[in-house]
Amino acid sequence: LLTTSGHDIGMLYVVITADNLSGGLANAAFIAFLSSLTNISFTAVQYAIFSSLMTLIPKILGGYSGSIVESIGFESFFLMTALMSVPVLVLILFAAKRFNLNEK
Repeated sequence: LLTTSGHDIGMLYVVITADNLSGGLANAAFIAFLSSLTNISFTAVQYAIFSSLMTLIPKILGGYSGSIVESIGFESFFLMTALMSVPVLVLILFAAKRFNLNEK
């Protein structure tokens, strides 16, 4: 969206706000999910391990994002990252069935 609108500061505000809001919601949901997986006897240790693993891959791959953008451009980069989220959405559906997340 931002790559097609040119240099528009208002659109930049909208995109950053949407990104921060969706990222915050996703992190809160993931932390709640990780908390439900921990054993009550080892809660602190398991939560520390799970939350560290949650941030490991983005930290490693984030360092290469500038090189990727230089080679393929911003529009293709953001399209590629959006497509990378499709397998995660499929895994969420499988996890919902596996952990009975649809039950109230």
